[in-house]
Amino acid sequence: MSKLVAPHGSAELKPLLLDESAGQEELKRAQGLKKVPMASRETGDLIMMGIGAFTPLDGFMGQADWQGCCDTFSMPSRKNLFWPIPITLSASTETAGSIAPGEEVALWDLETEAIMGTMKVMEKYGIDKEHECKQVFKTIDPAHPGVQKVMEQGPVNLAGPVKVISESYYPSMFAGIYQRPADSRRVFEERGWNTVAALQLRNPMHGSHAYLAWIAIEVCDGVYVHQLVGKLKPGDIPAEVRVKAIDVLVSKYFRKDRVVQGGYPMEMRYAGPREALLHALFRQNYGCSHLIVGRDHAGVGDYYGPFDAQKIFNEIPADALLLRPLCMDWTFYCYECGSMASMKTCPHQSKAVIDEDGNYKGGARLLLSGTLLRKLMSEGKPVPAEFSRPEVIAVLKEYYDSLEQKVEVKLHGHATGAAEK
Repeated sequence: MSKLVAPHGSAELKPLLLDESAGQEELKRAQGLKKVPMASRETGDLIMMGIGAFTPLDGFMGQADWQGCCDTFSMPSRKNLFWPIPITLSASTETAGSIAPGEEVALWDLETEAIMGTMKVMEKYGIDKEHECKQVFKTIDPAHPGVQKVMEQGPVNLAGPVKVISESYYPSMFAGIYQRPADSRRVFEERGWNTVAALQLRNPMHGSHAYLAWIAIEVCDGVYVHQLVGKLKPGDIPAEVRVKAIDVLVSKYFRKDRVVQGGYPMEMRYAGPREALLHALFRQNYGCSHLIVGRDHAGVGDYYGPFDAQKIFNEIPADALLLRPLCMDWTFYCYECGSMASMKTCPHQSKAVIDEDGNYKGGARLLLSGTLLRKLMSEGKPVPAEFSRPEVIAVLKEYYDSLEQKVEVKLHGHATGAAEK
């Protein structure tokens, strides 16, 4: 019997992806069904259901579960099982109006123009989009990328069980990185791991990320470097570049028997604390016992406090998740200590001063962030050697040098230390 943590709300994984033979038959049948277009976020969520990462969901949520997720972190349809963010599919009034109750439809990805699955539409309902945004994102500011996505949704949500036909381009484009939960669990079990800490990554791995992973390895059997390969907001580094940058660091600076790399297809929502809970939930499905939660986990801008994503784990019922957070303080490179350190360990208070040529001019703490790294690289400015390994910087420099048009990267308080606690 496996010693890994059980999947969320289930004794076993519940993947909804059809095998190759059944998938081909379903695809043929889907050609004659009405098409419901899906945005990239919805397609990512469908694939997550397909591979079992969203166990035990069997489809897109109905109104009661939408309301429950927004207001009480729970799904009434599943005896109030814990779930922190609604997983929904929207449609235009015209599309929704053409679908009869109980009718099956083809789920069609707008980006790839491919049929990804089918759904039996059991419910059609409208939602209060501002209410969802206030509950999930704690803001209705249209500048927030997650809020923008919700407000752009169609006016009607469609709910019902799904059959997943395709994982899109992820298995081929990210071969060797992209994993289903069954894959990671198999690797963990082969290594005899019982405790596994997941490191969530949406940026290339800088020094603070590596430091957090090394700490986790000291207290767990191994670390799962789990990177998002779905879409991000404009200005973020493309997935294929991030994968390459992370791989060069992990391959050279980690013990191979203590680290596993993986990728997952979900799109970022930038929901801060709520998204940290969702990250924890599906990492439990991947077989992880812990999730590393550092500064501003899954945040964007200054919408959330730097450690709100840690605090929220103390606000949910103790039995909501089997996975537990590994809460880490703000980490940085300290010139006085001569090493990476954290707010809990380092006694030196002054901030490091780096000139425009990347030269150290004094002070102790060099605060590291993915946002600051992207800004320096996008503007062609030198990156201090203490920020990340030279192999990582080389990969990123090649990418930024290839860009014909630079995207402006704005710094926020958590990236610069202005919001330091």
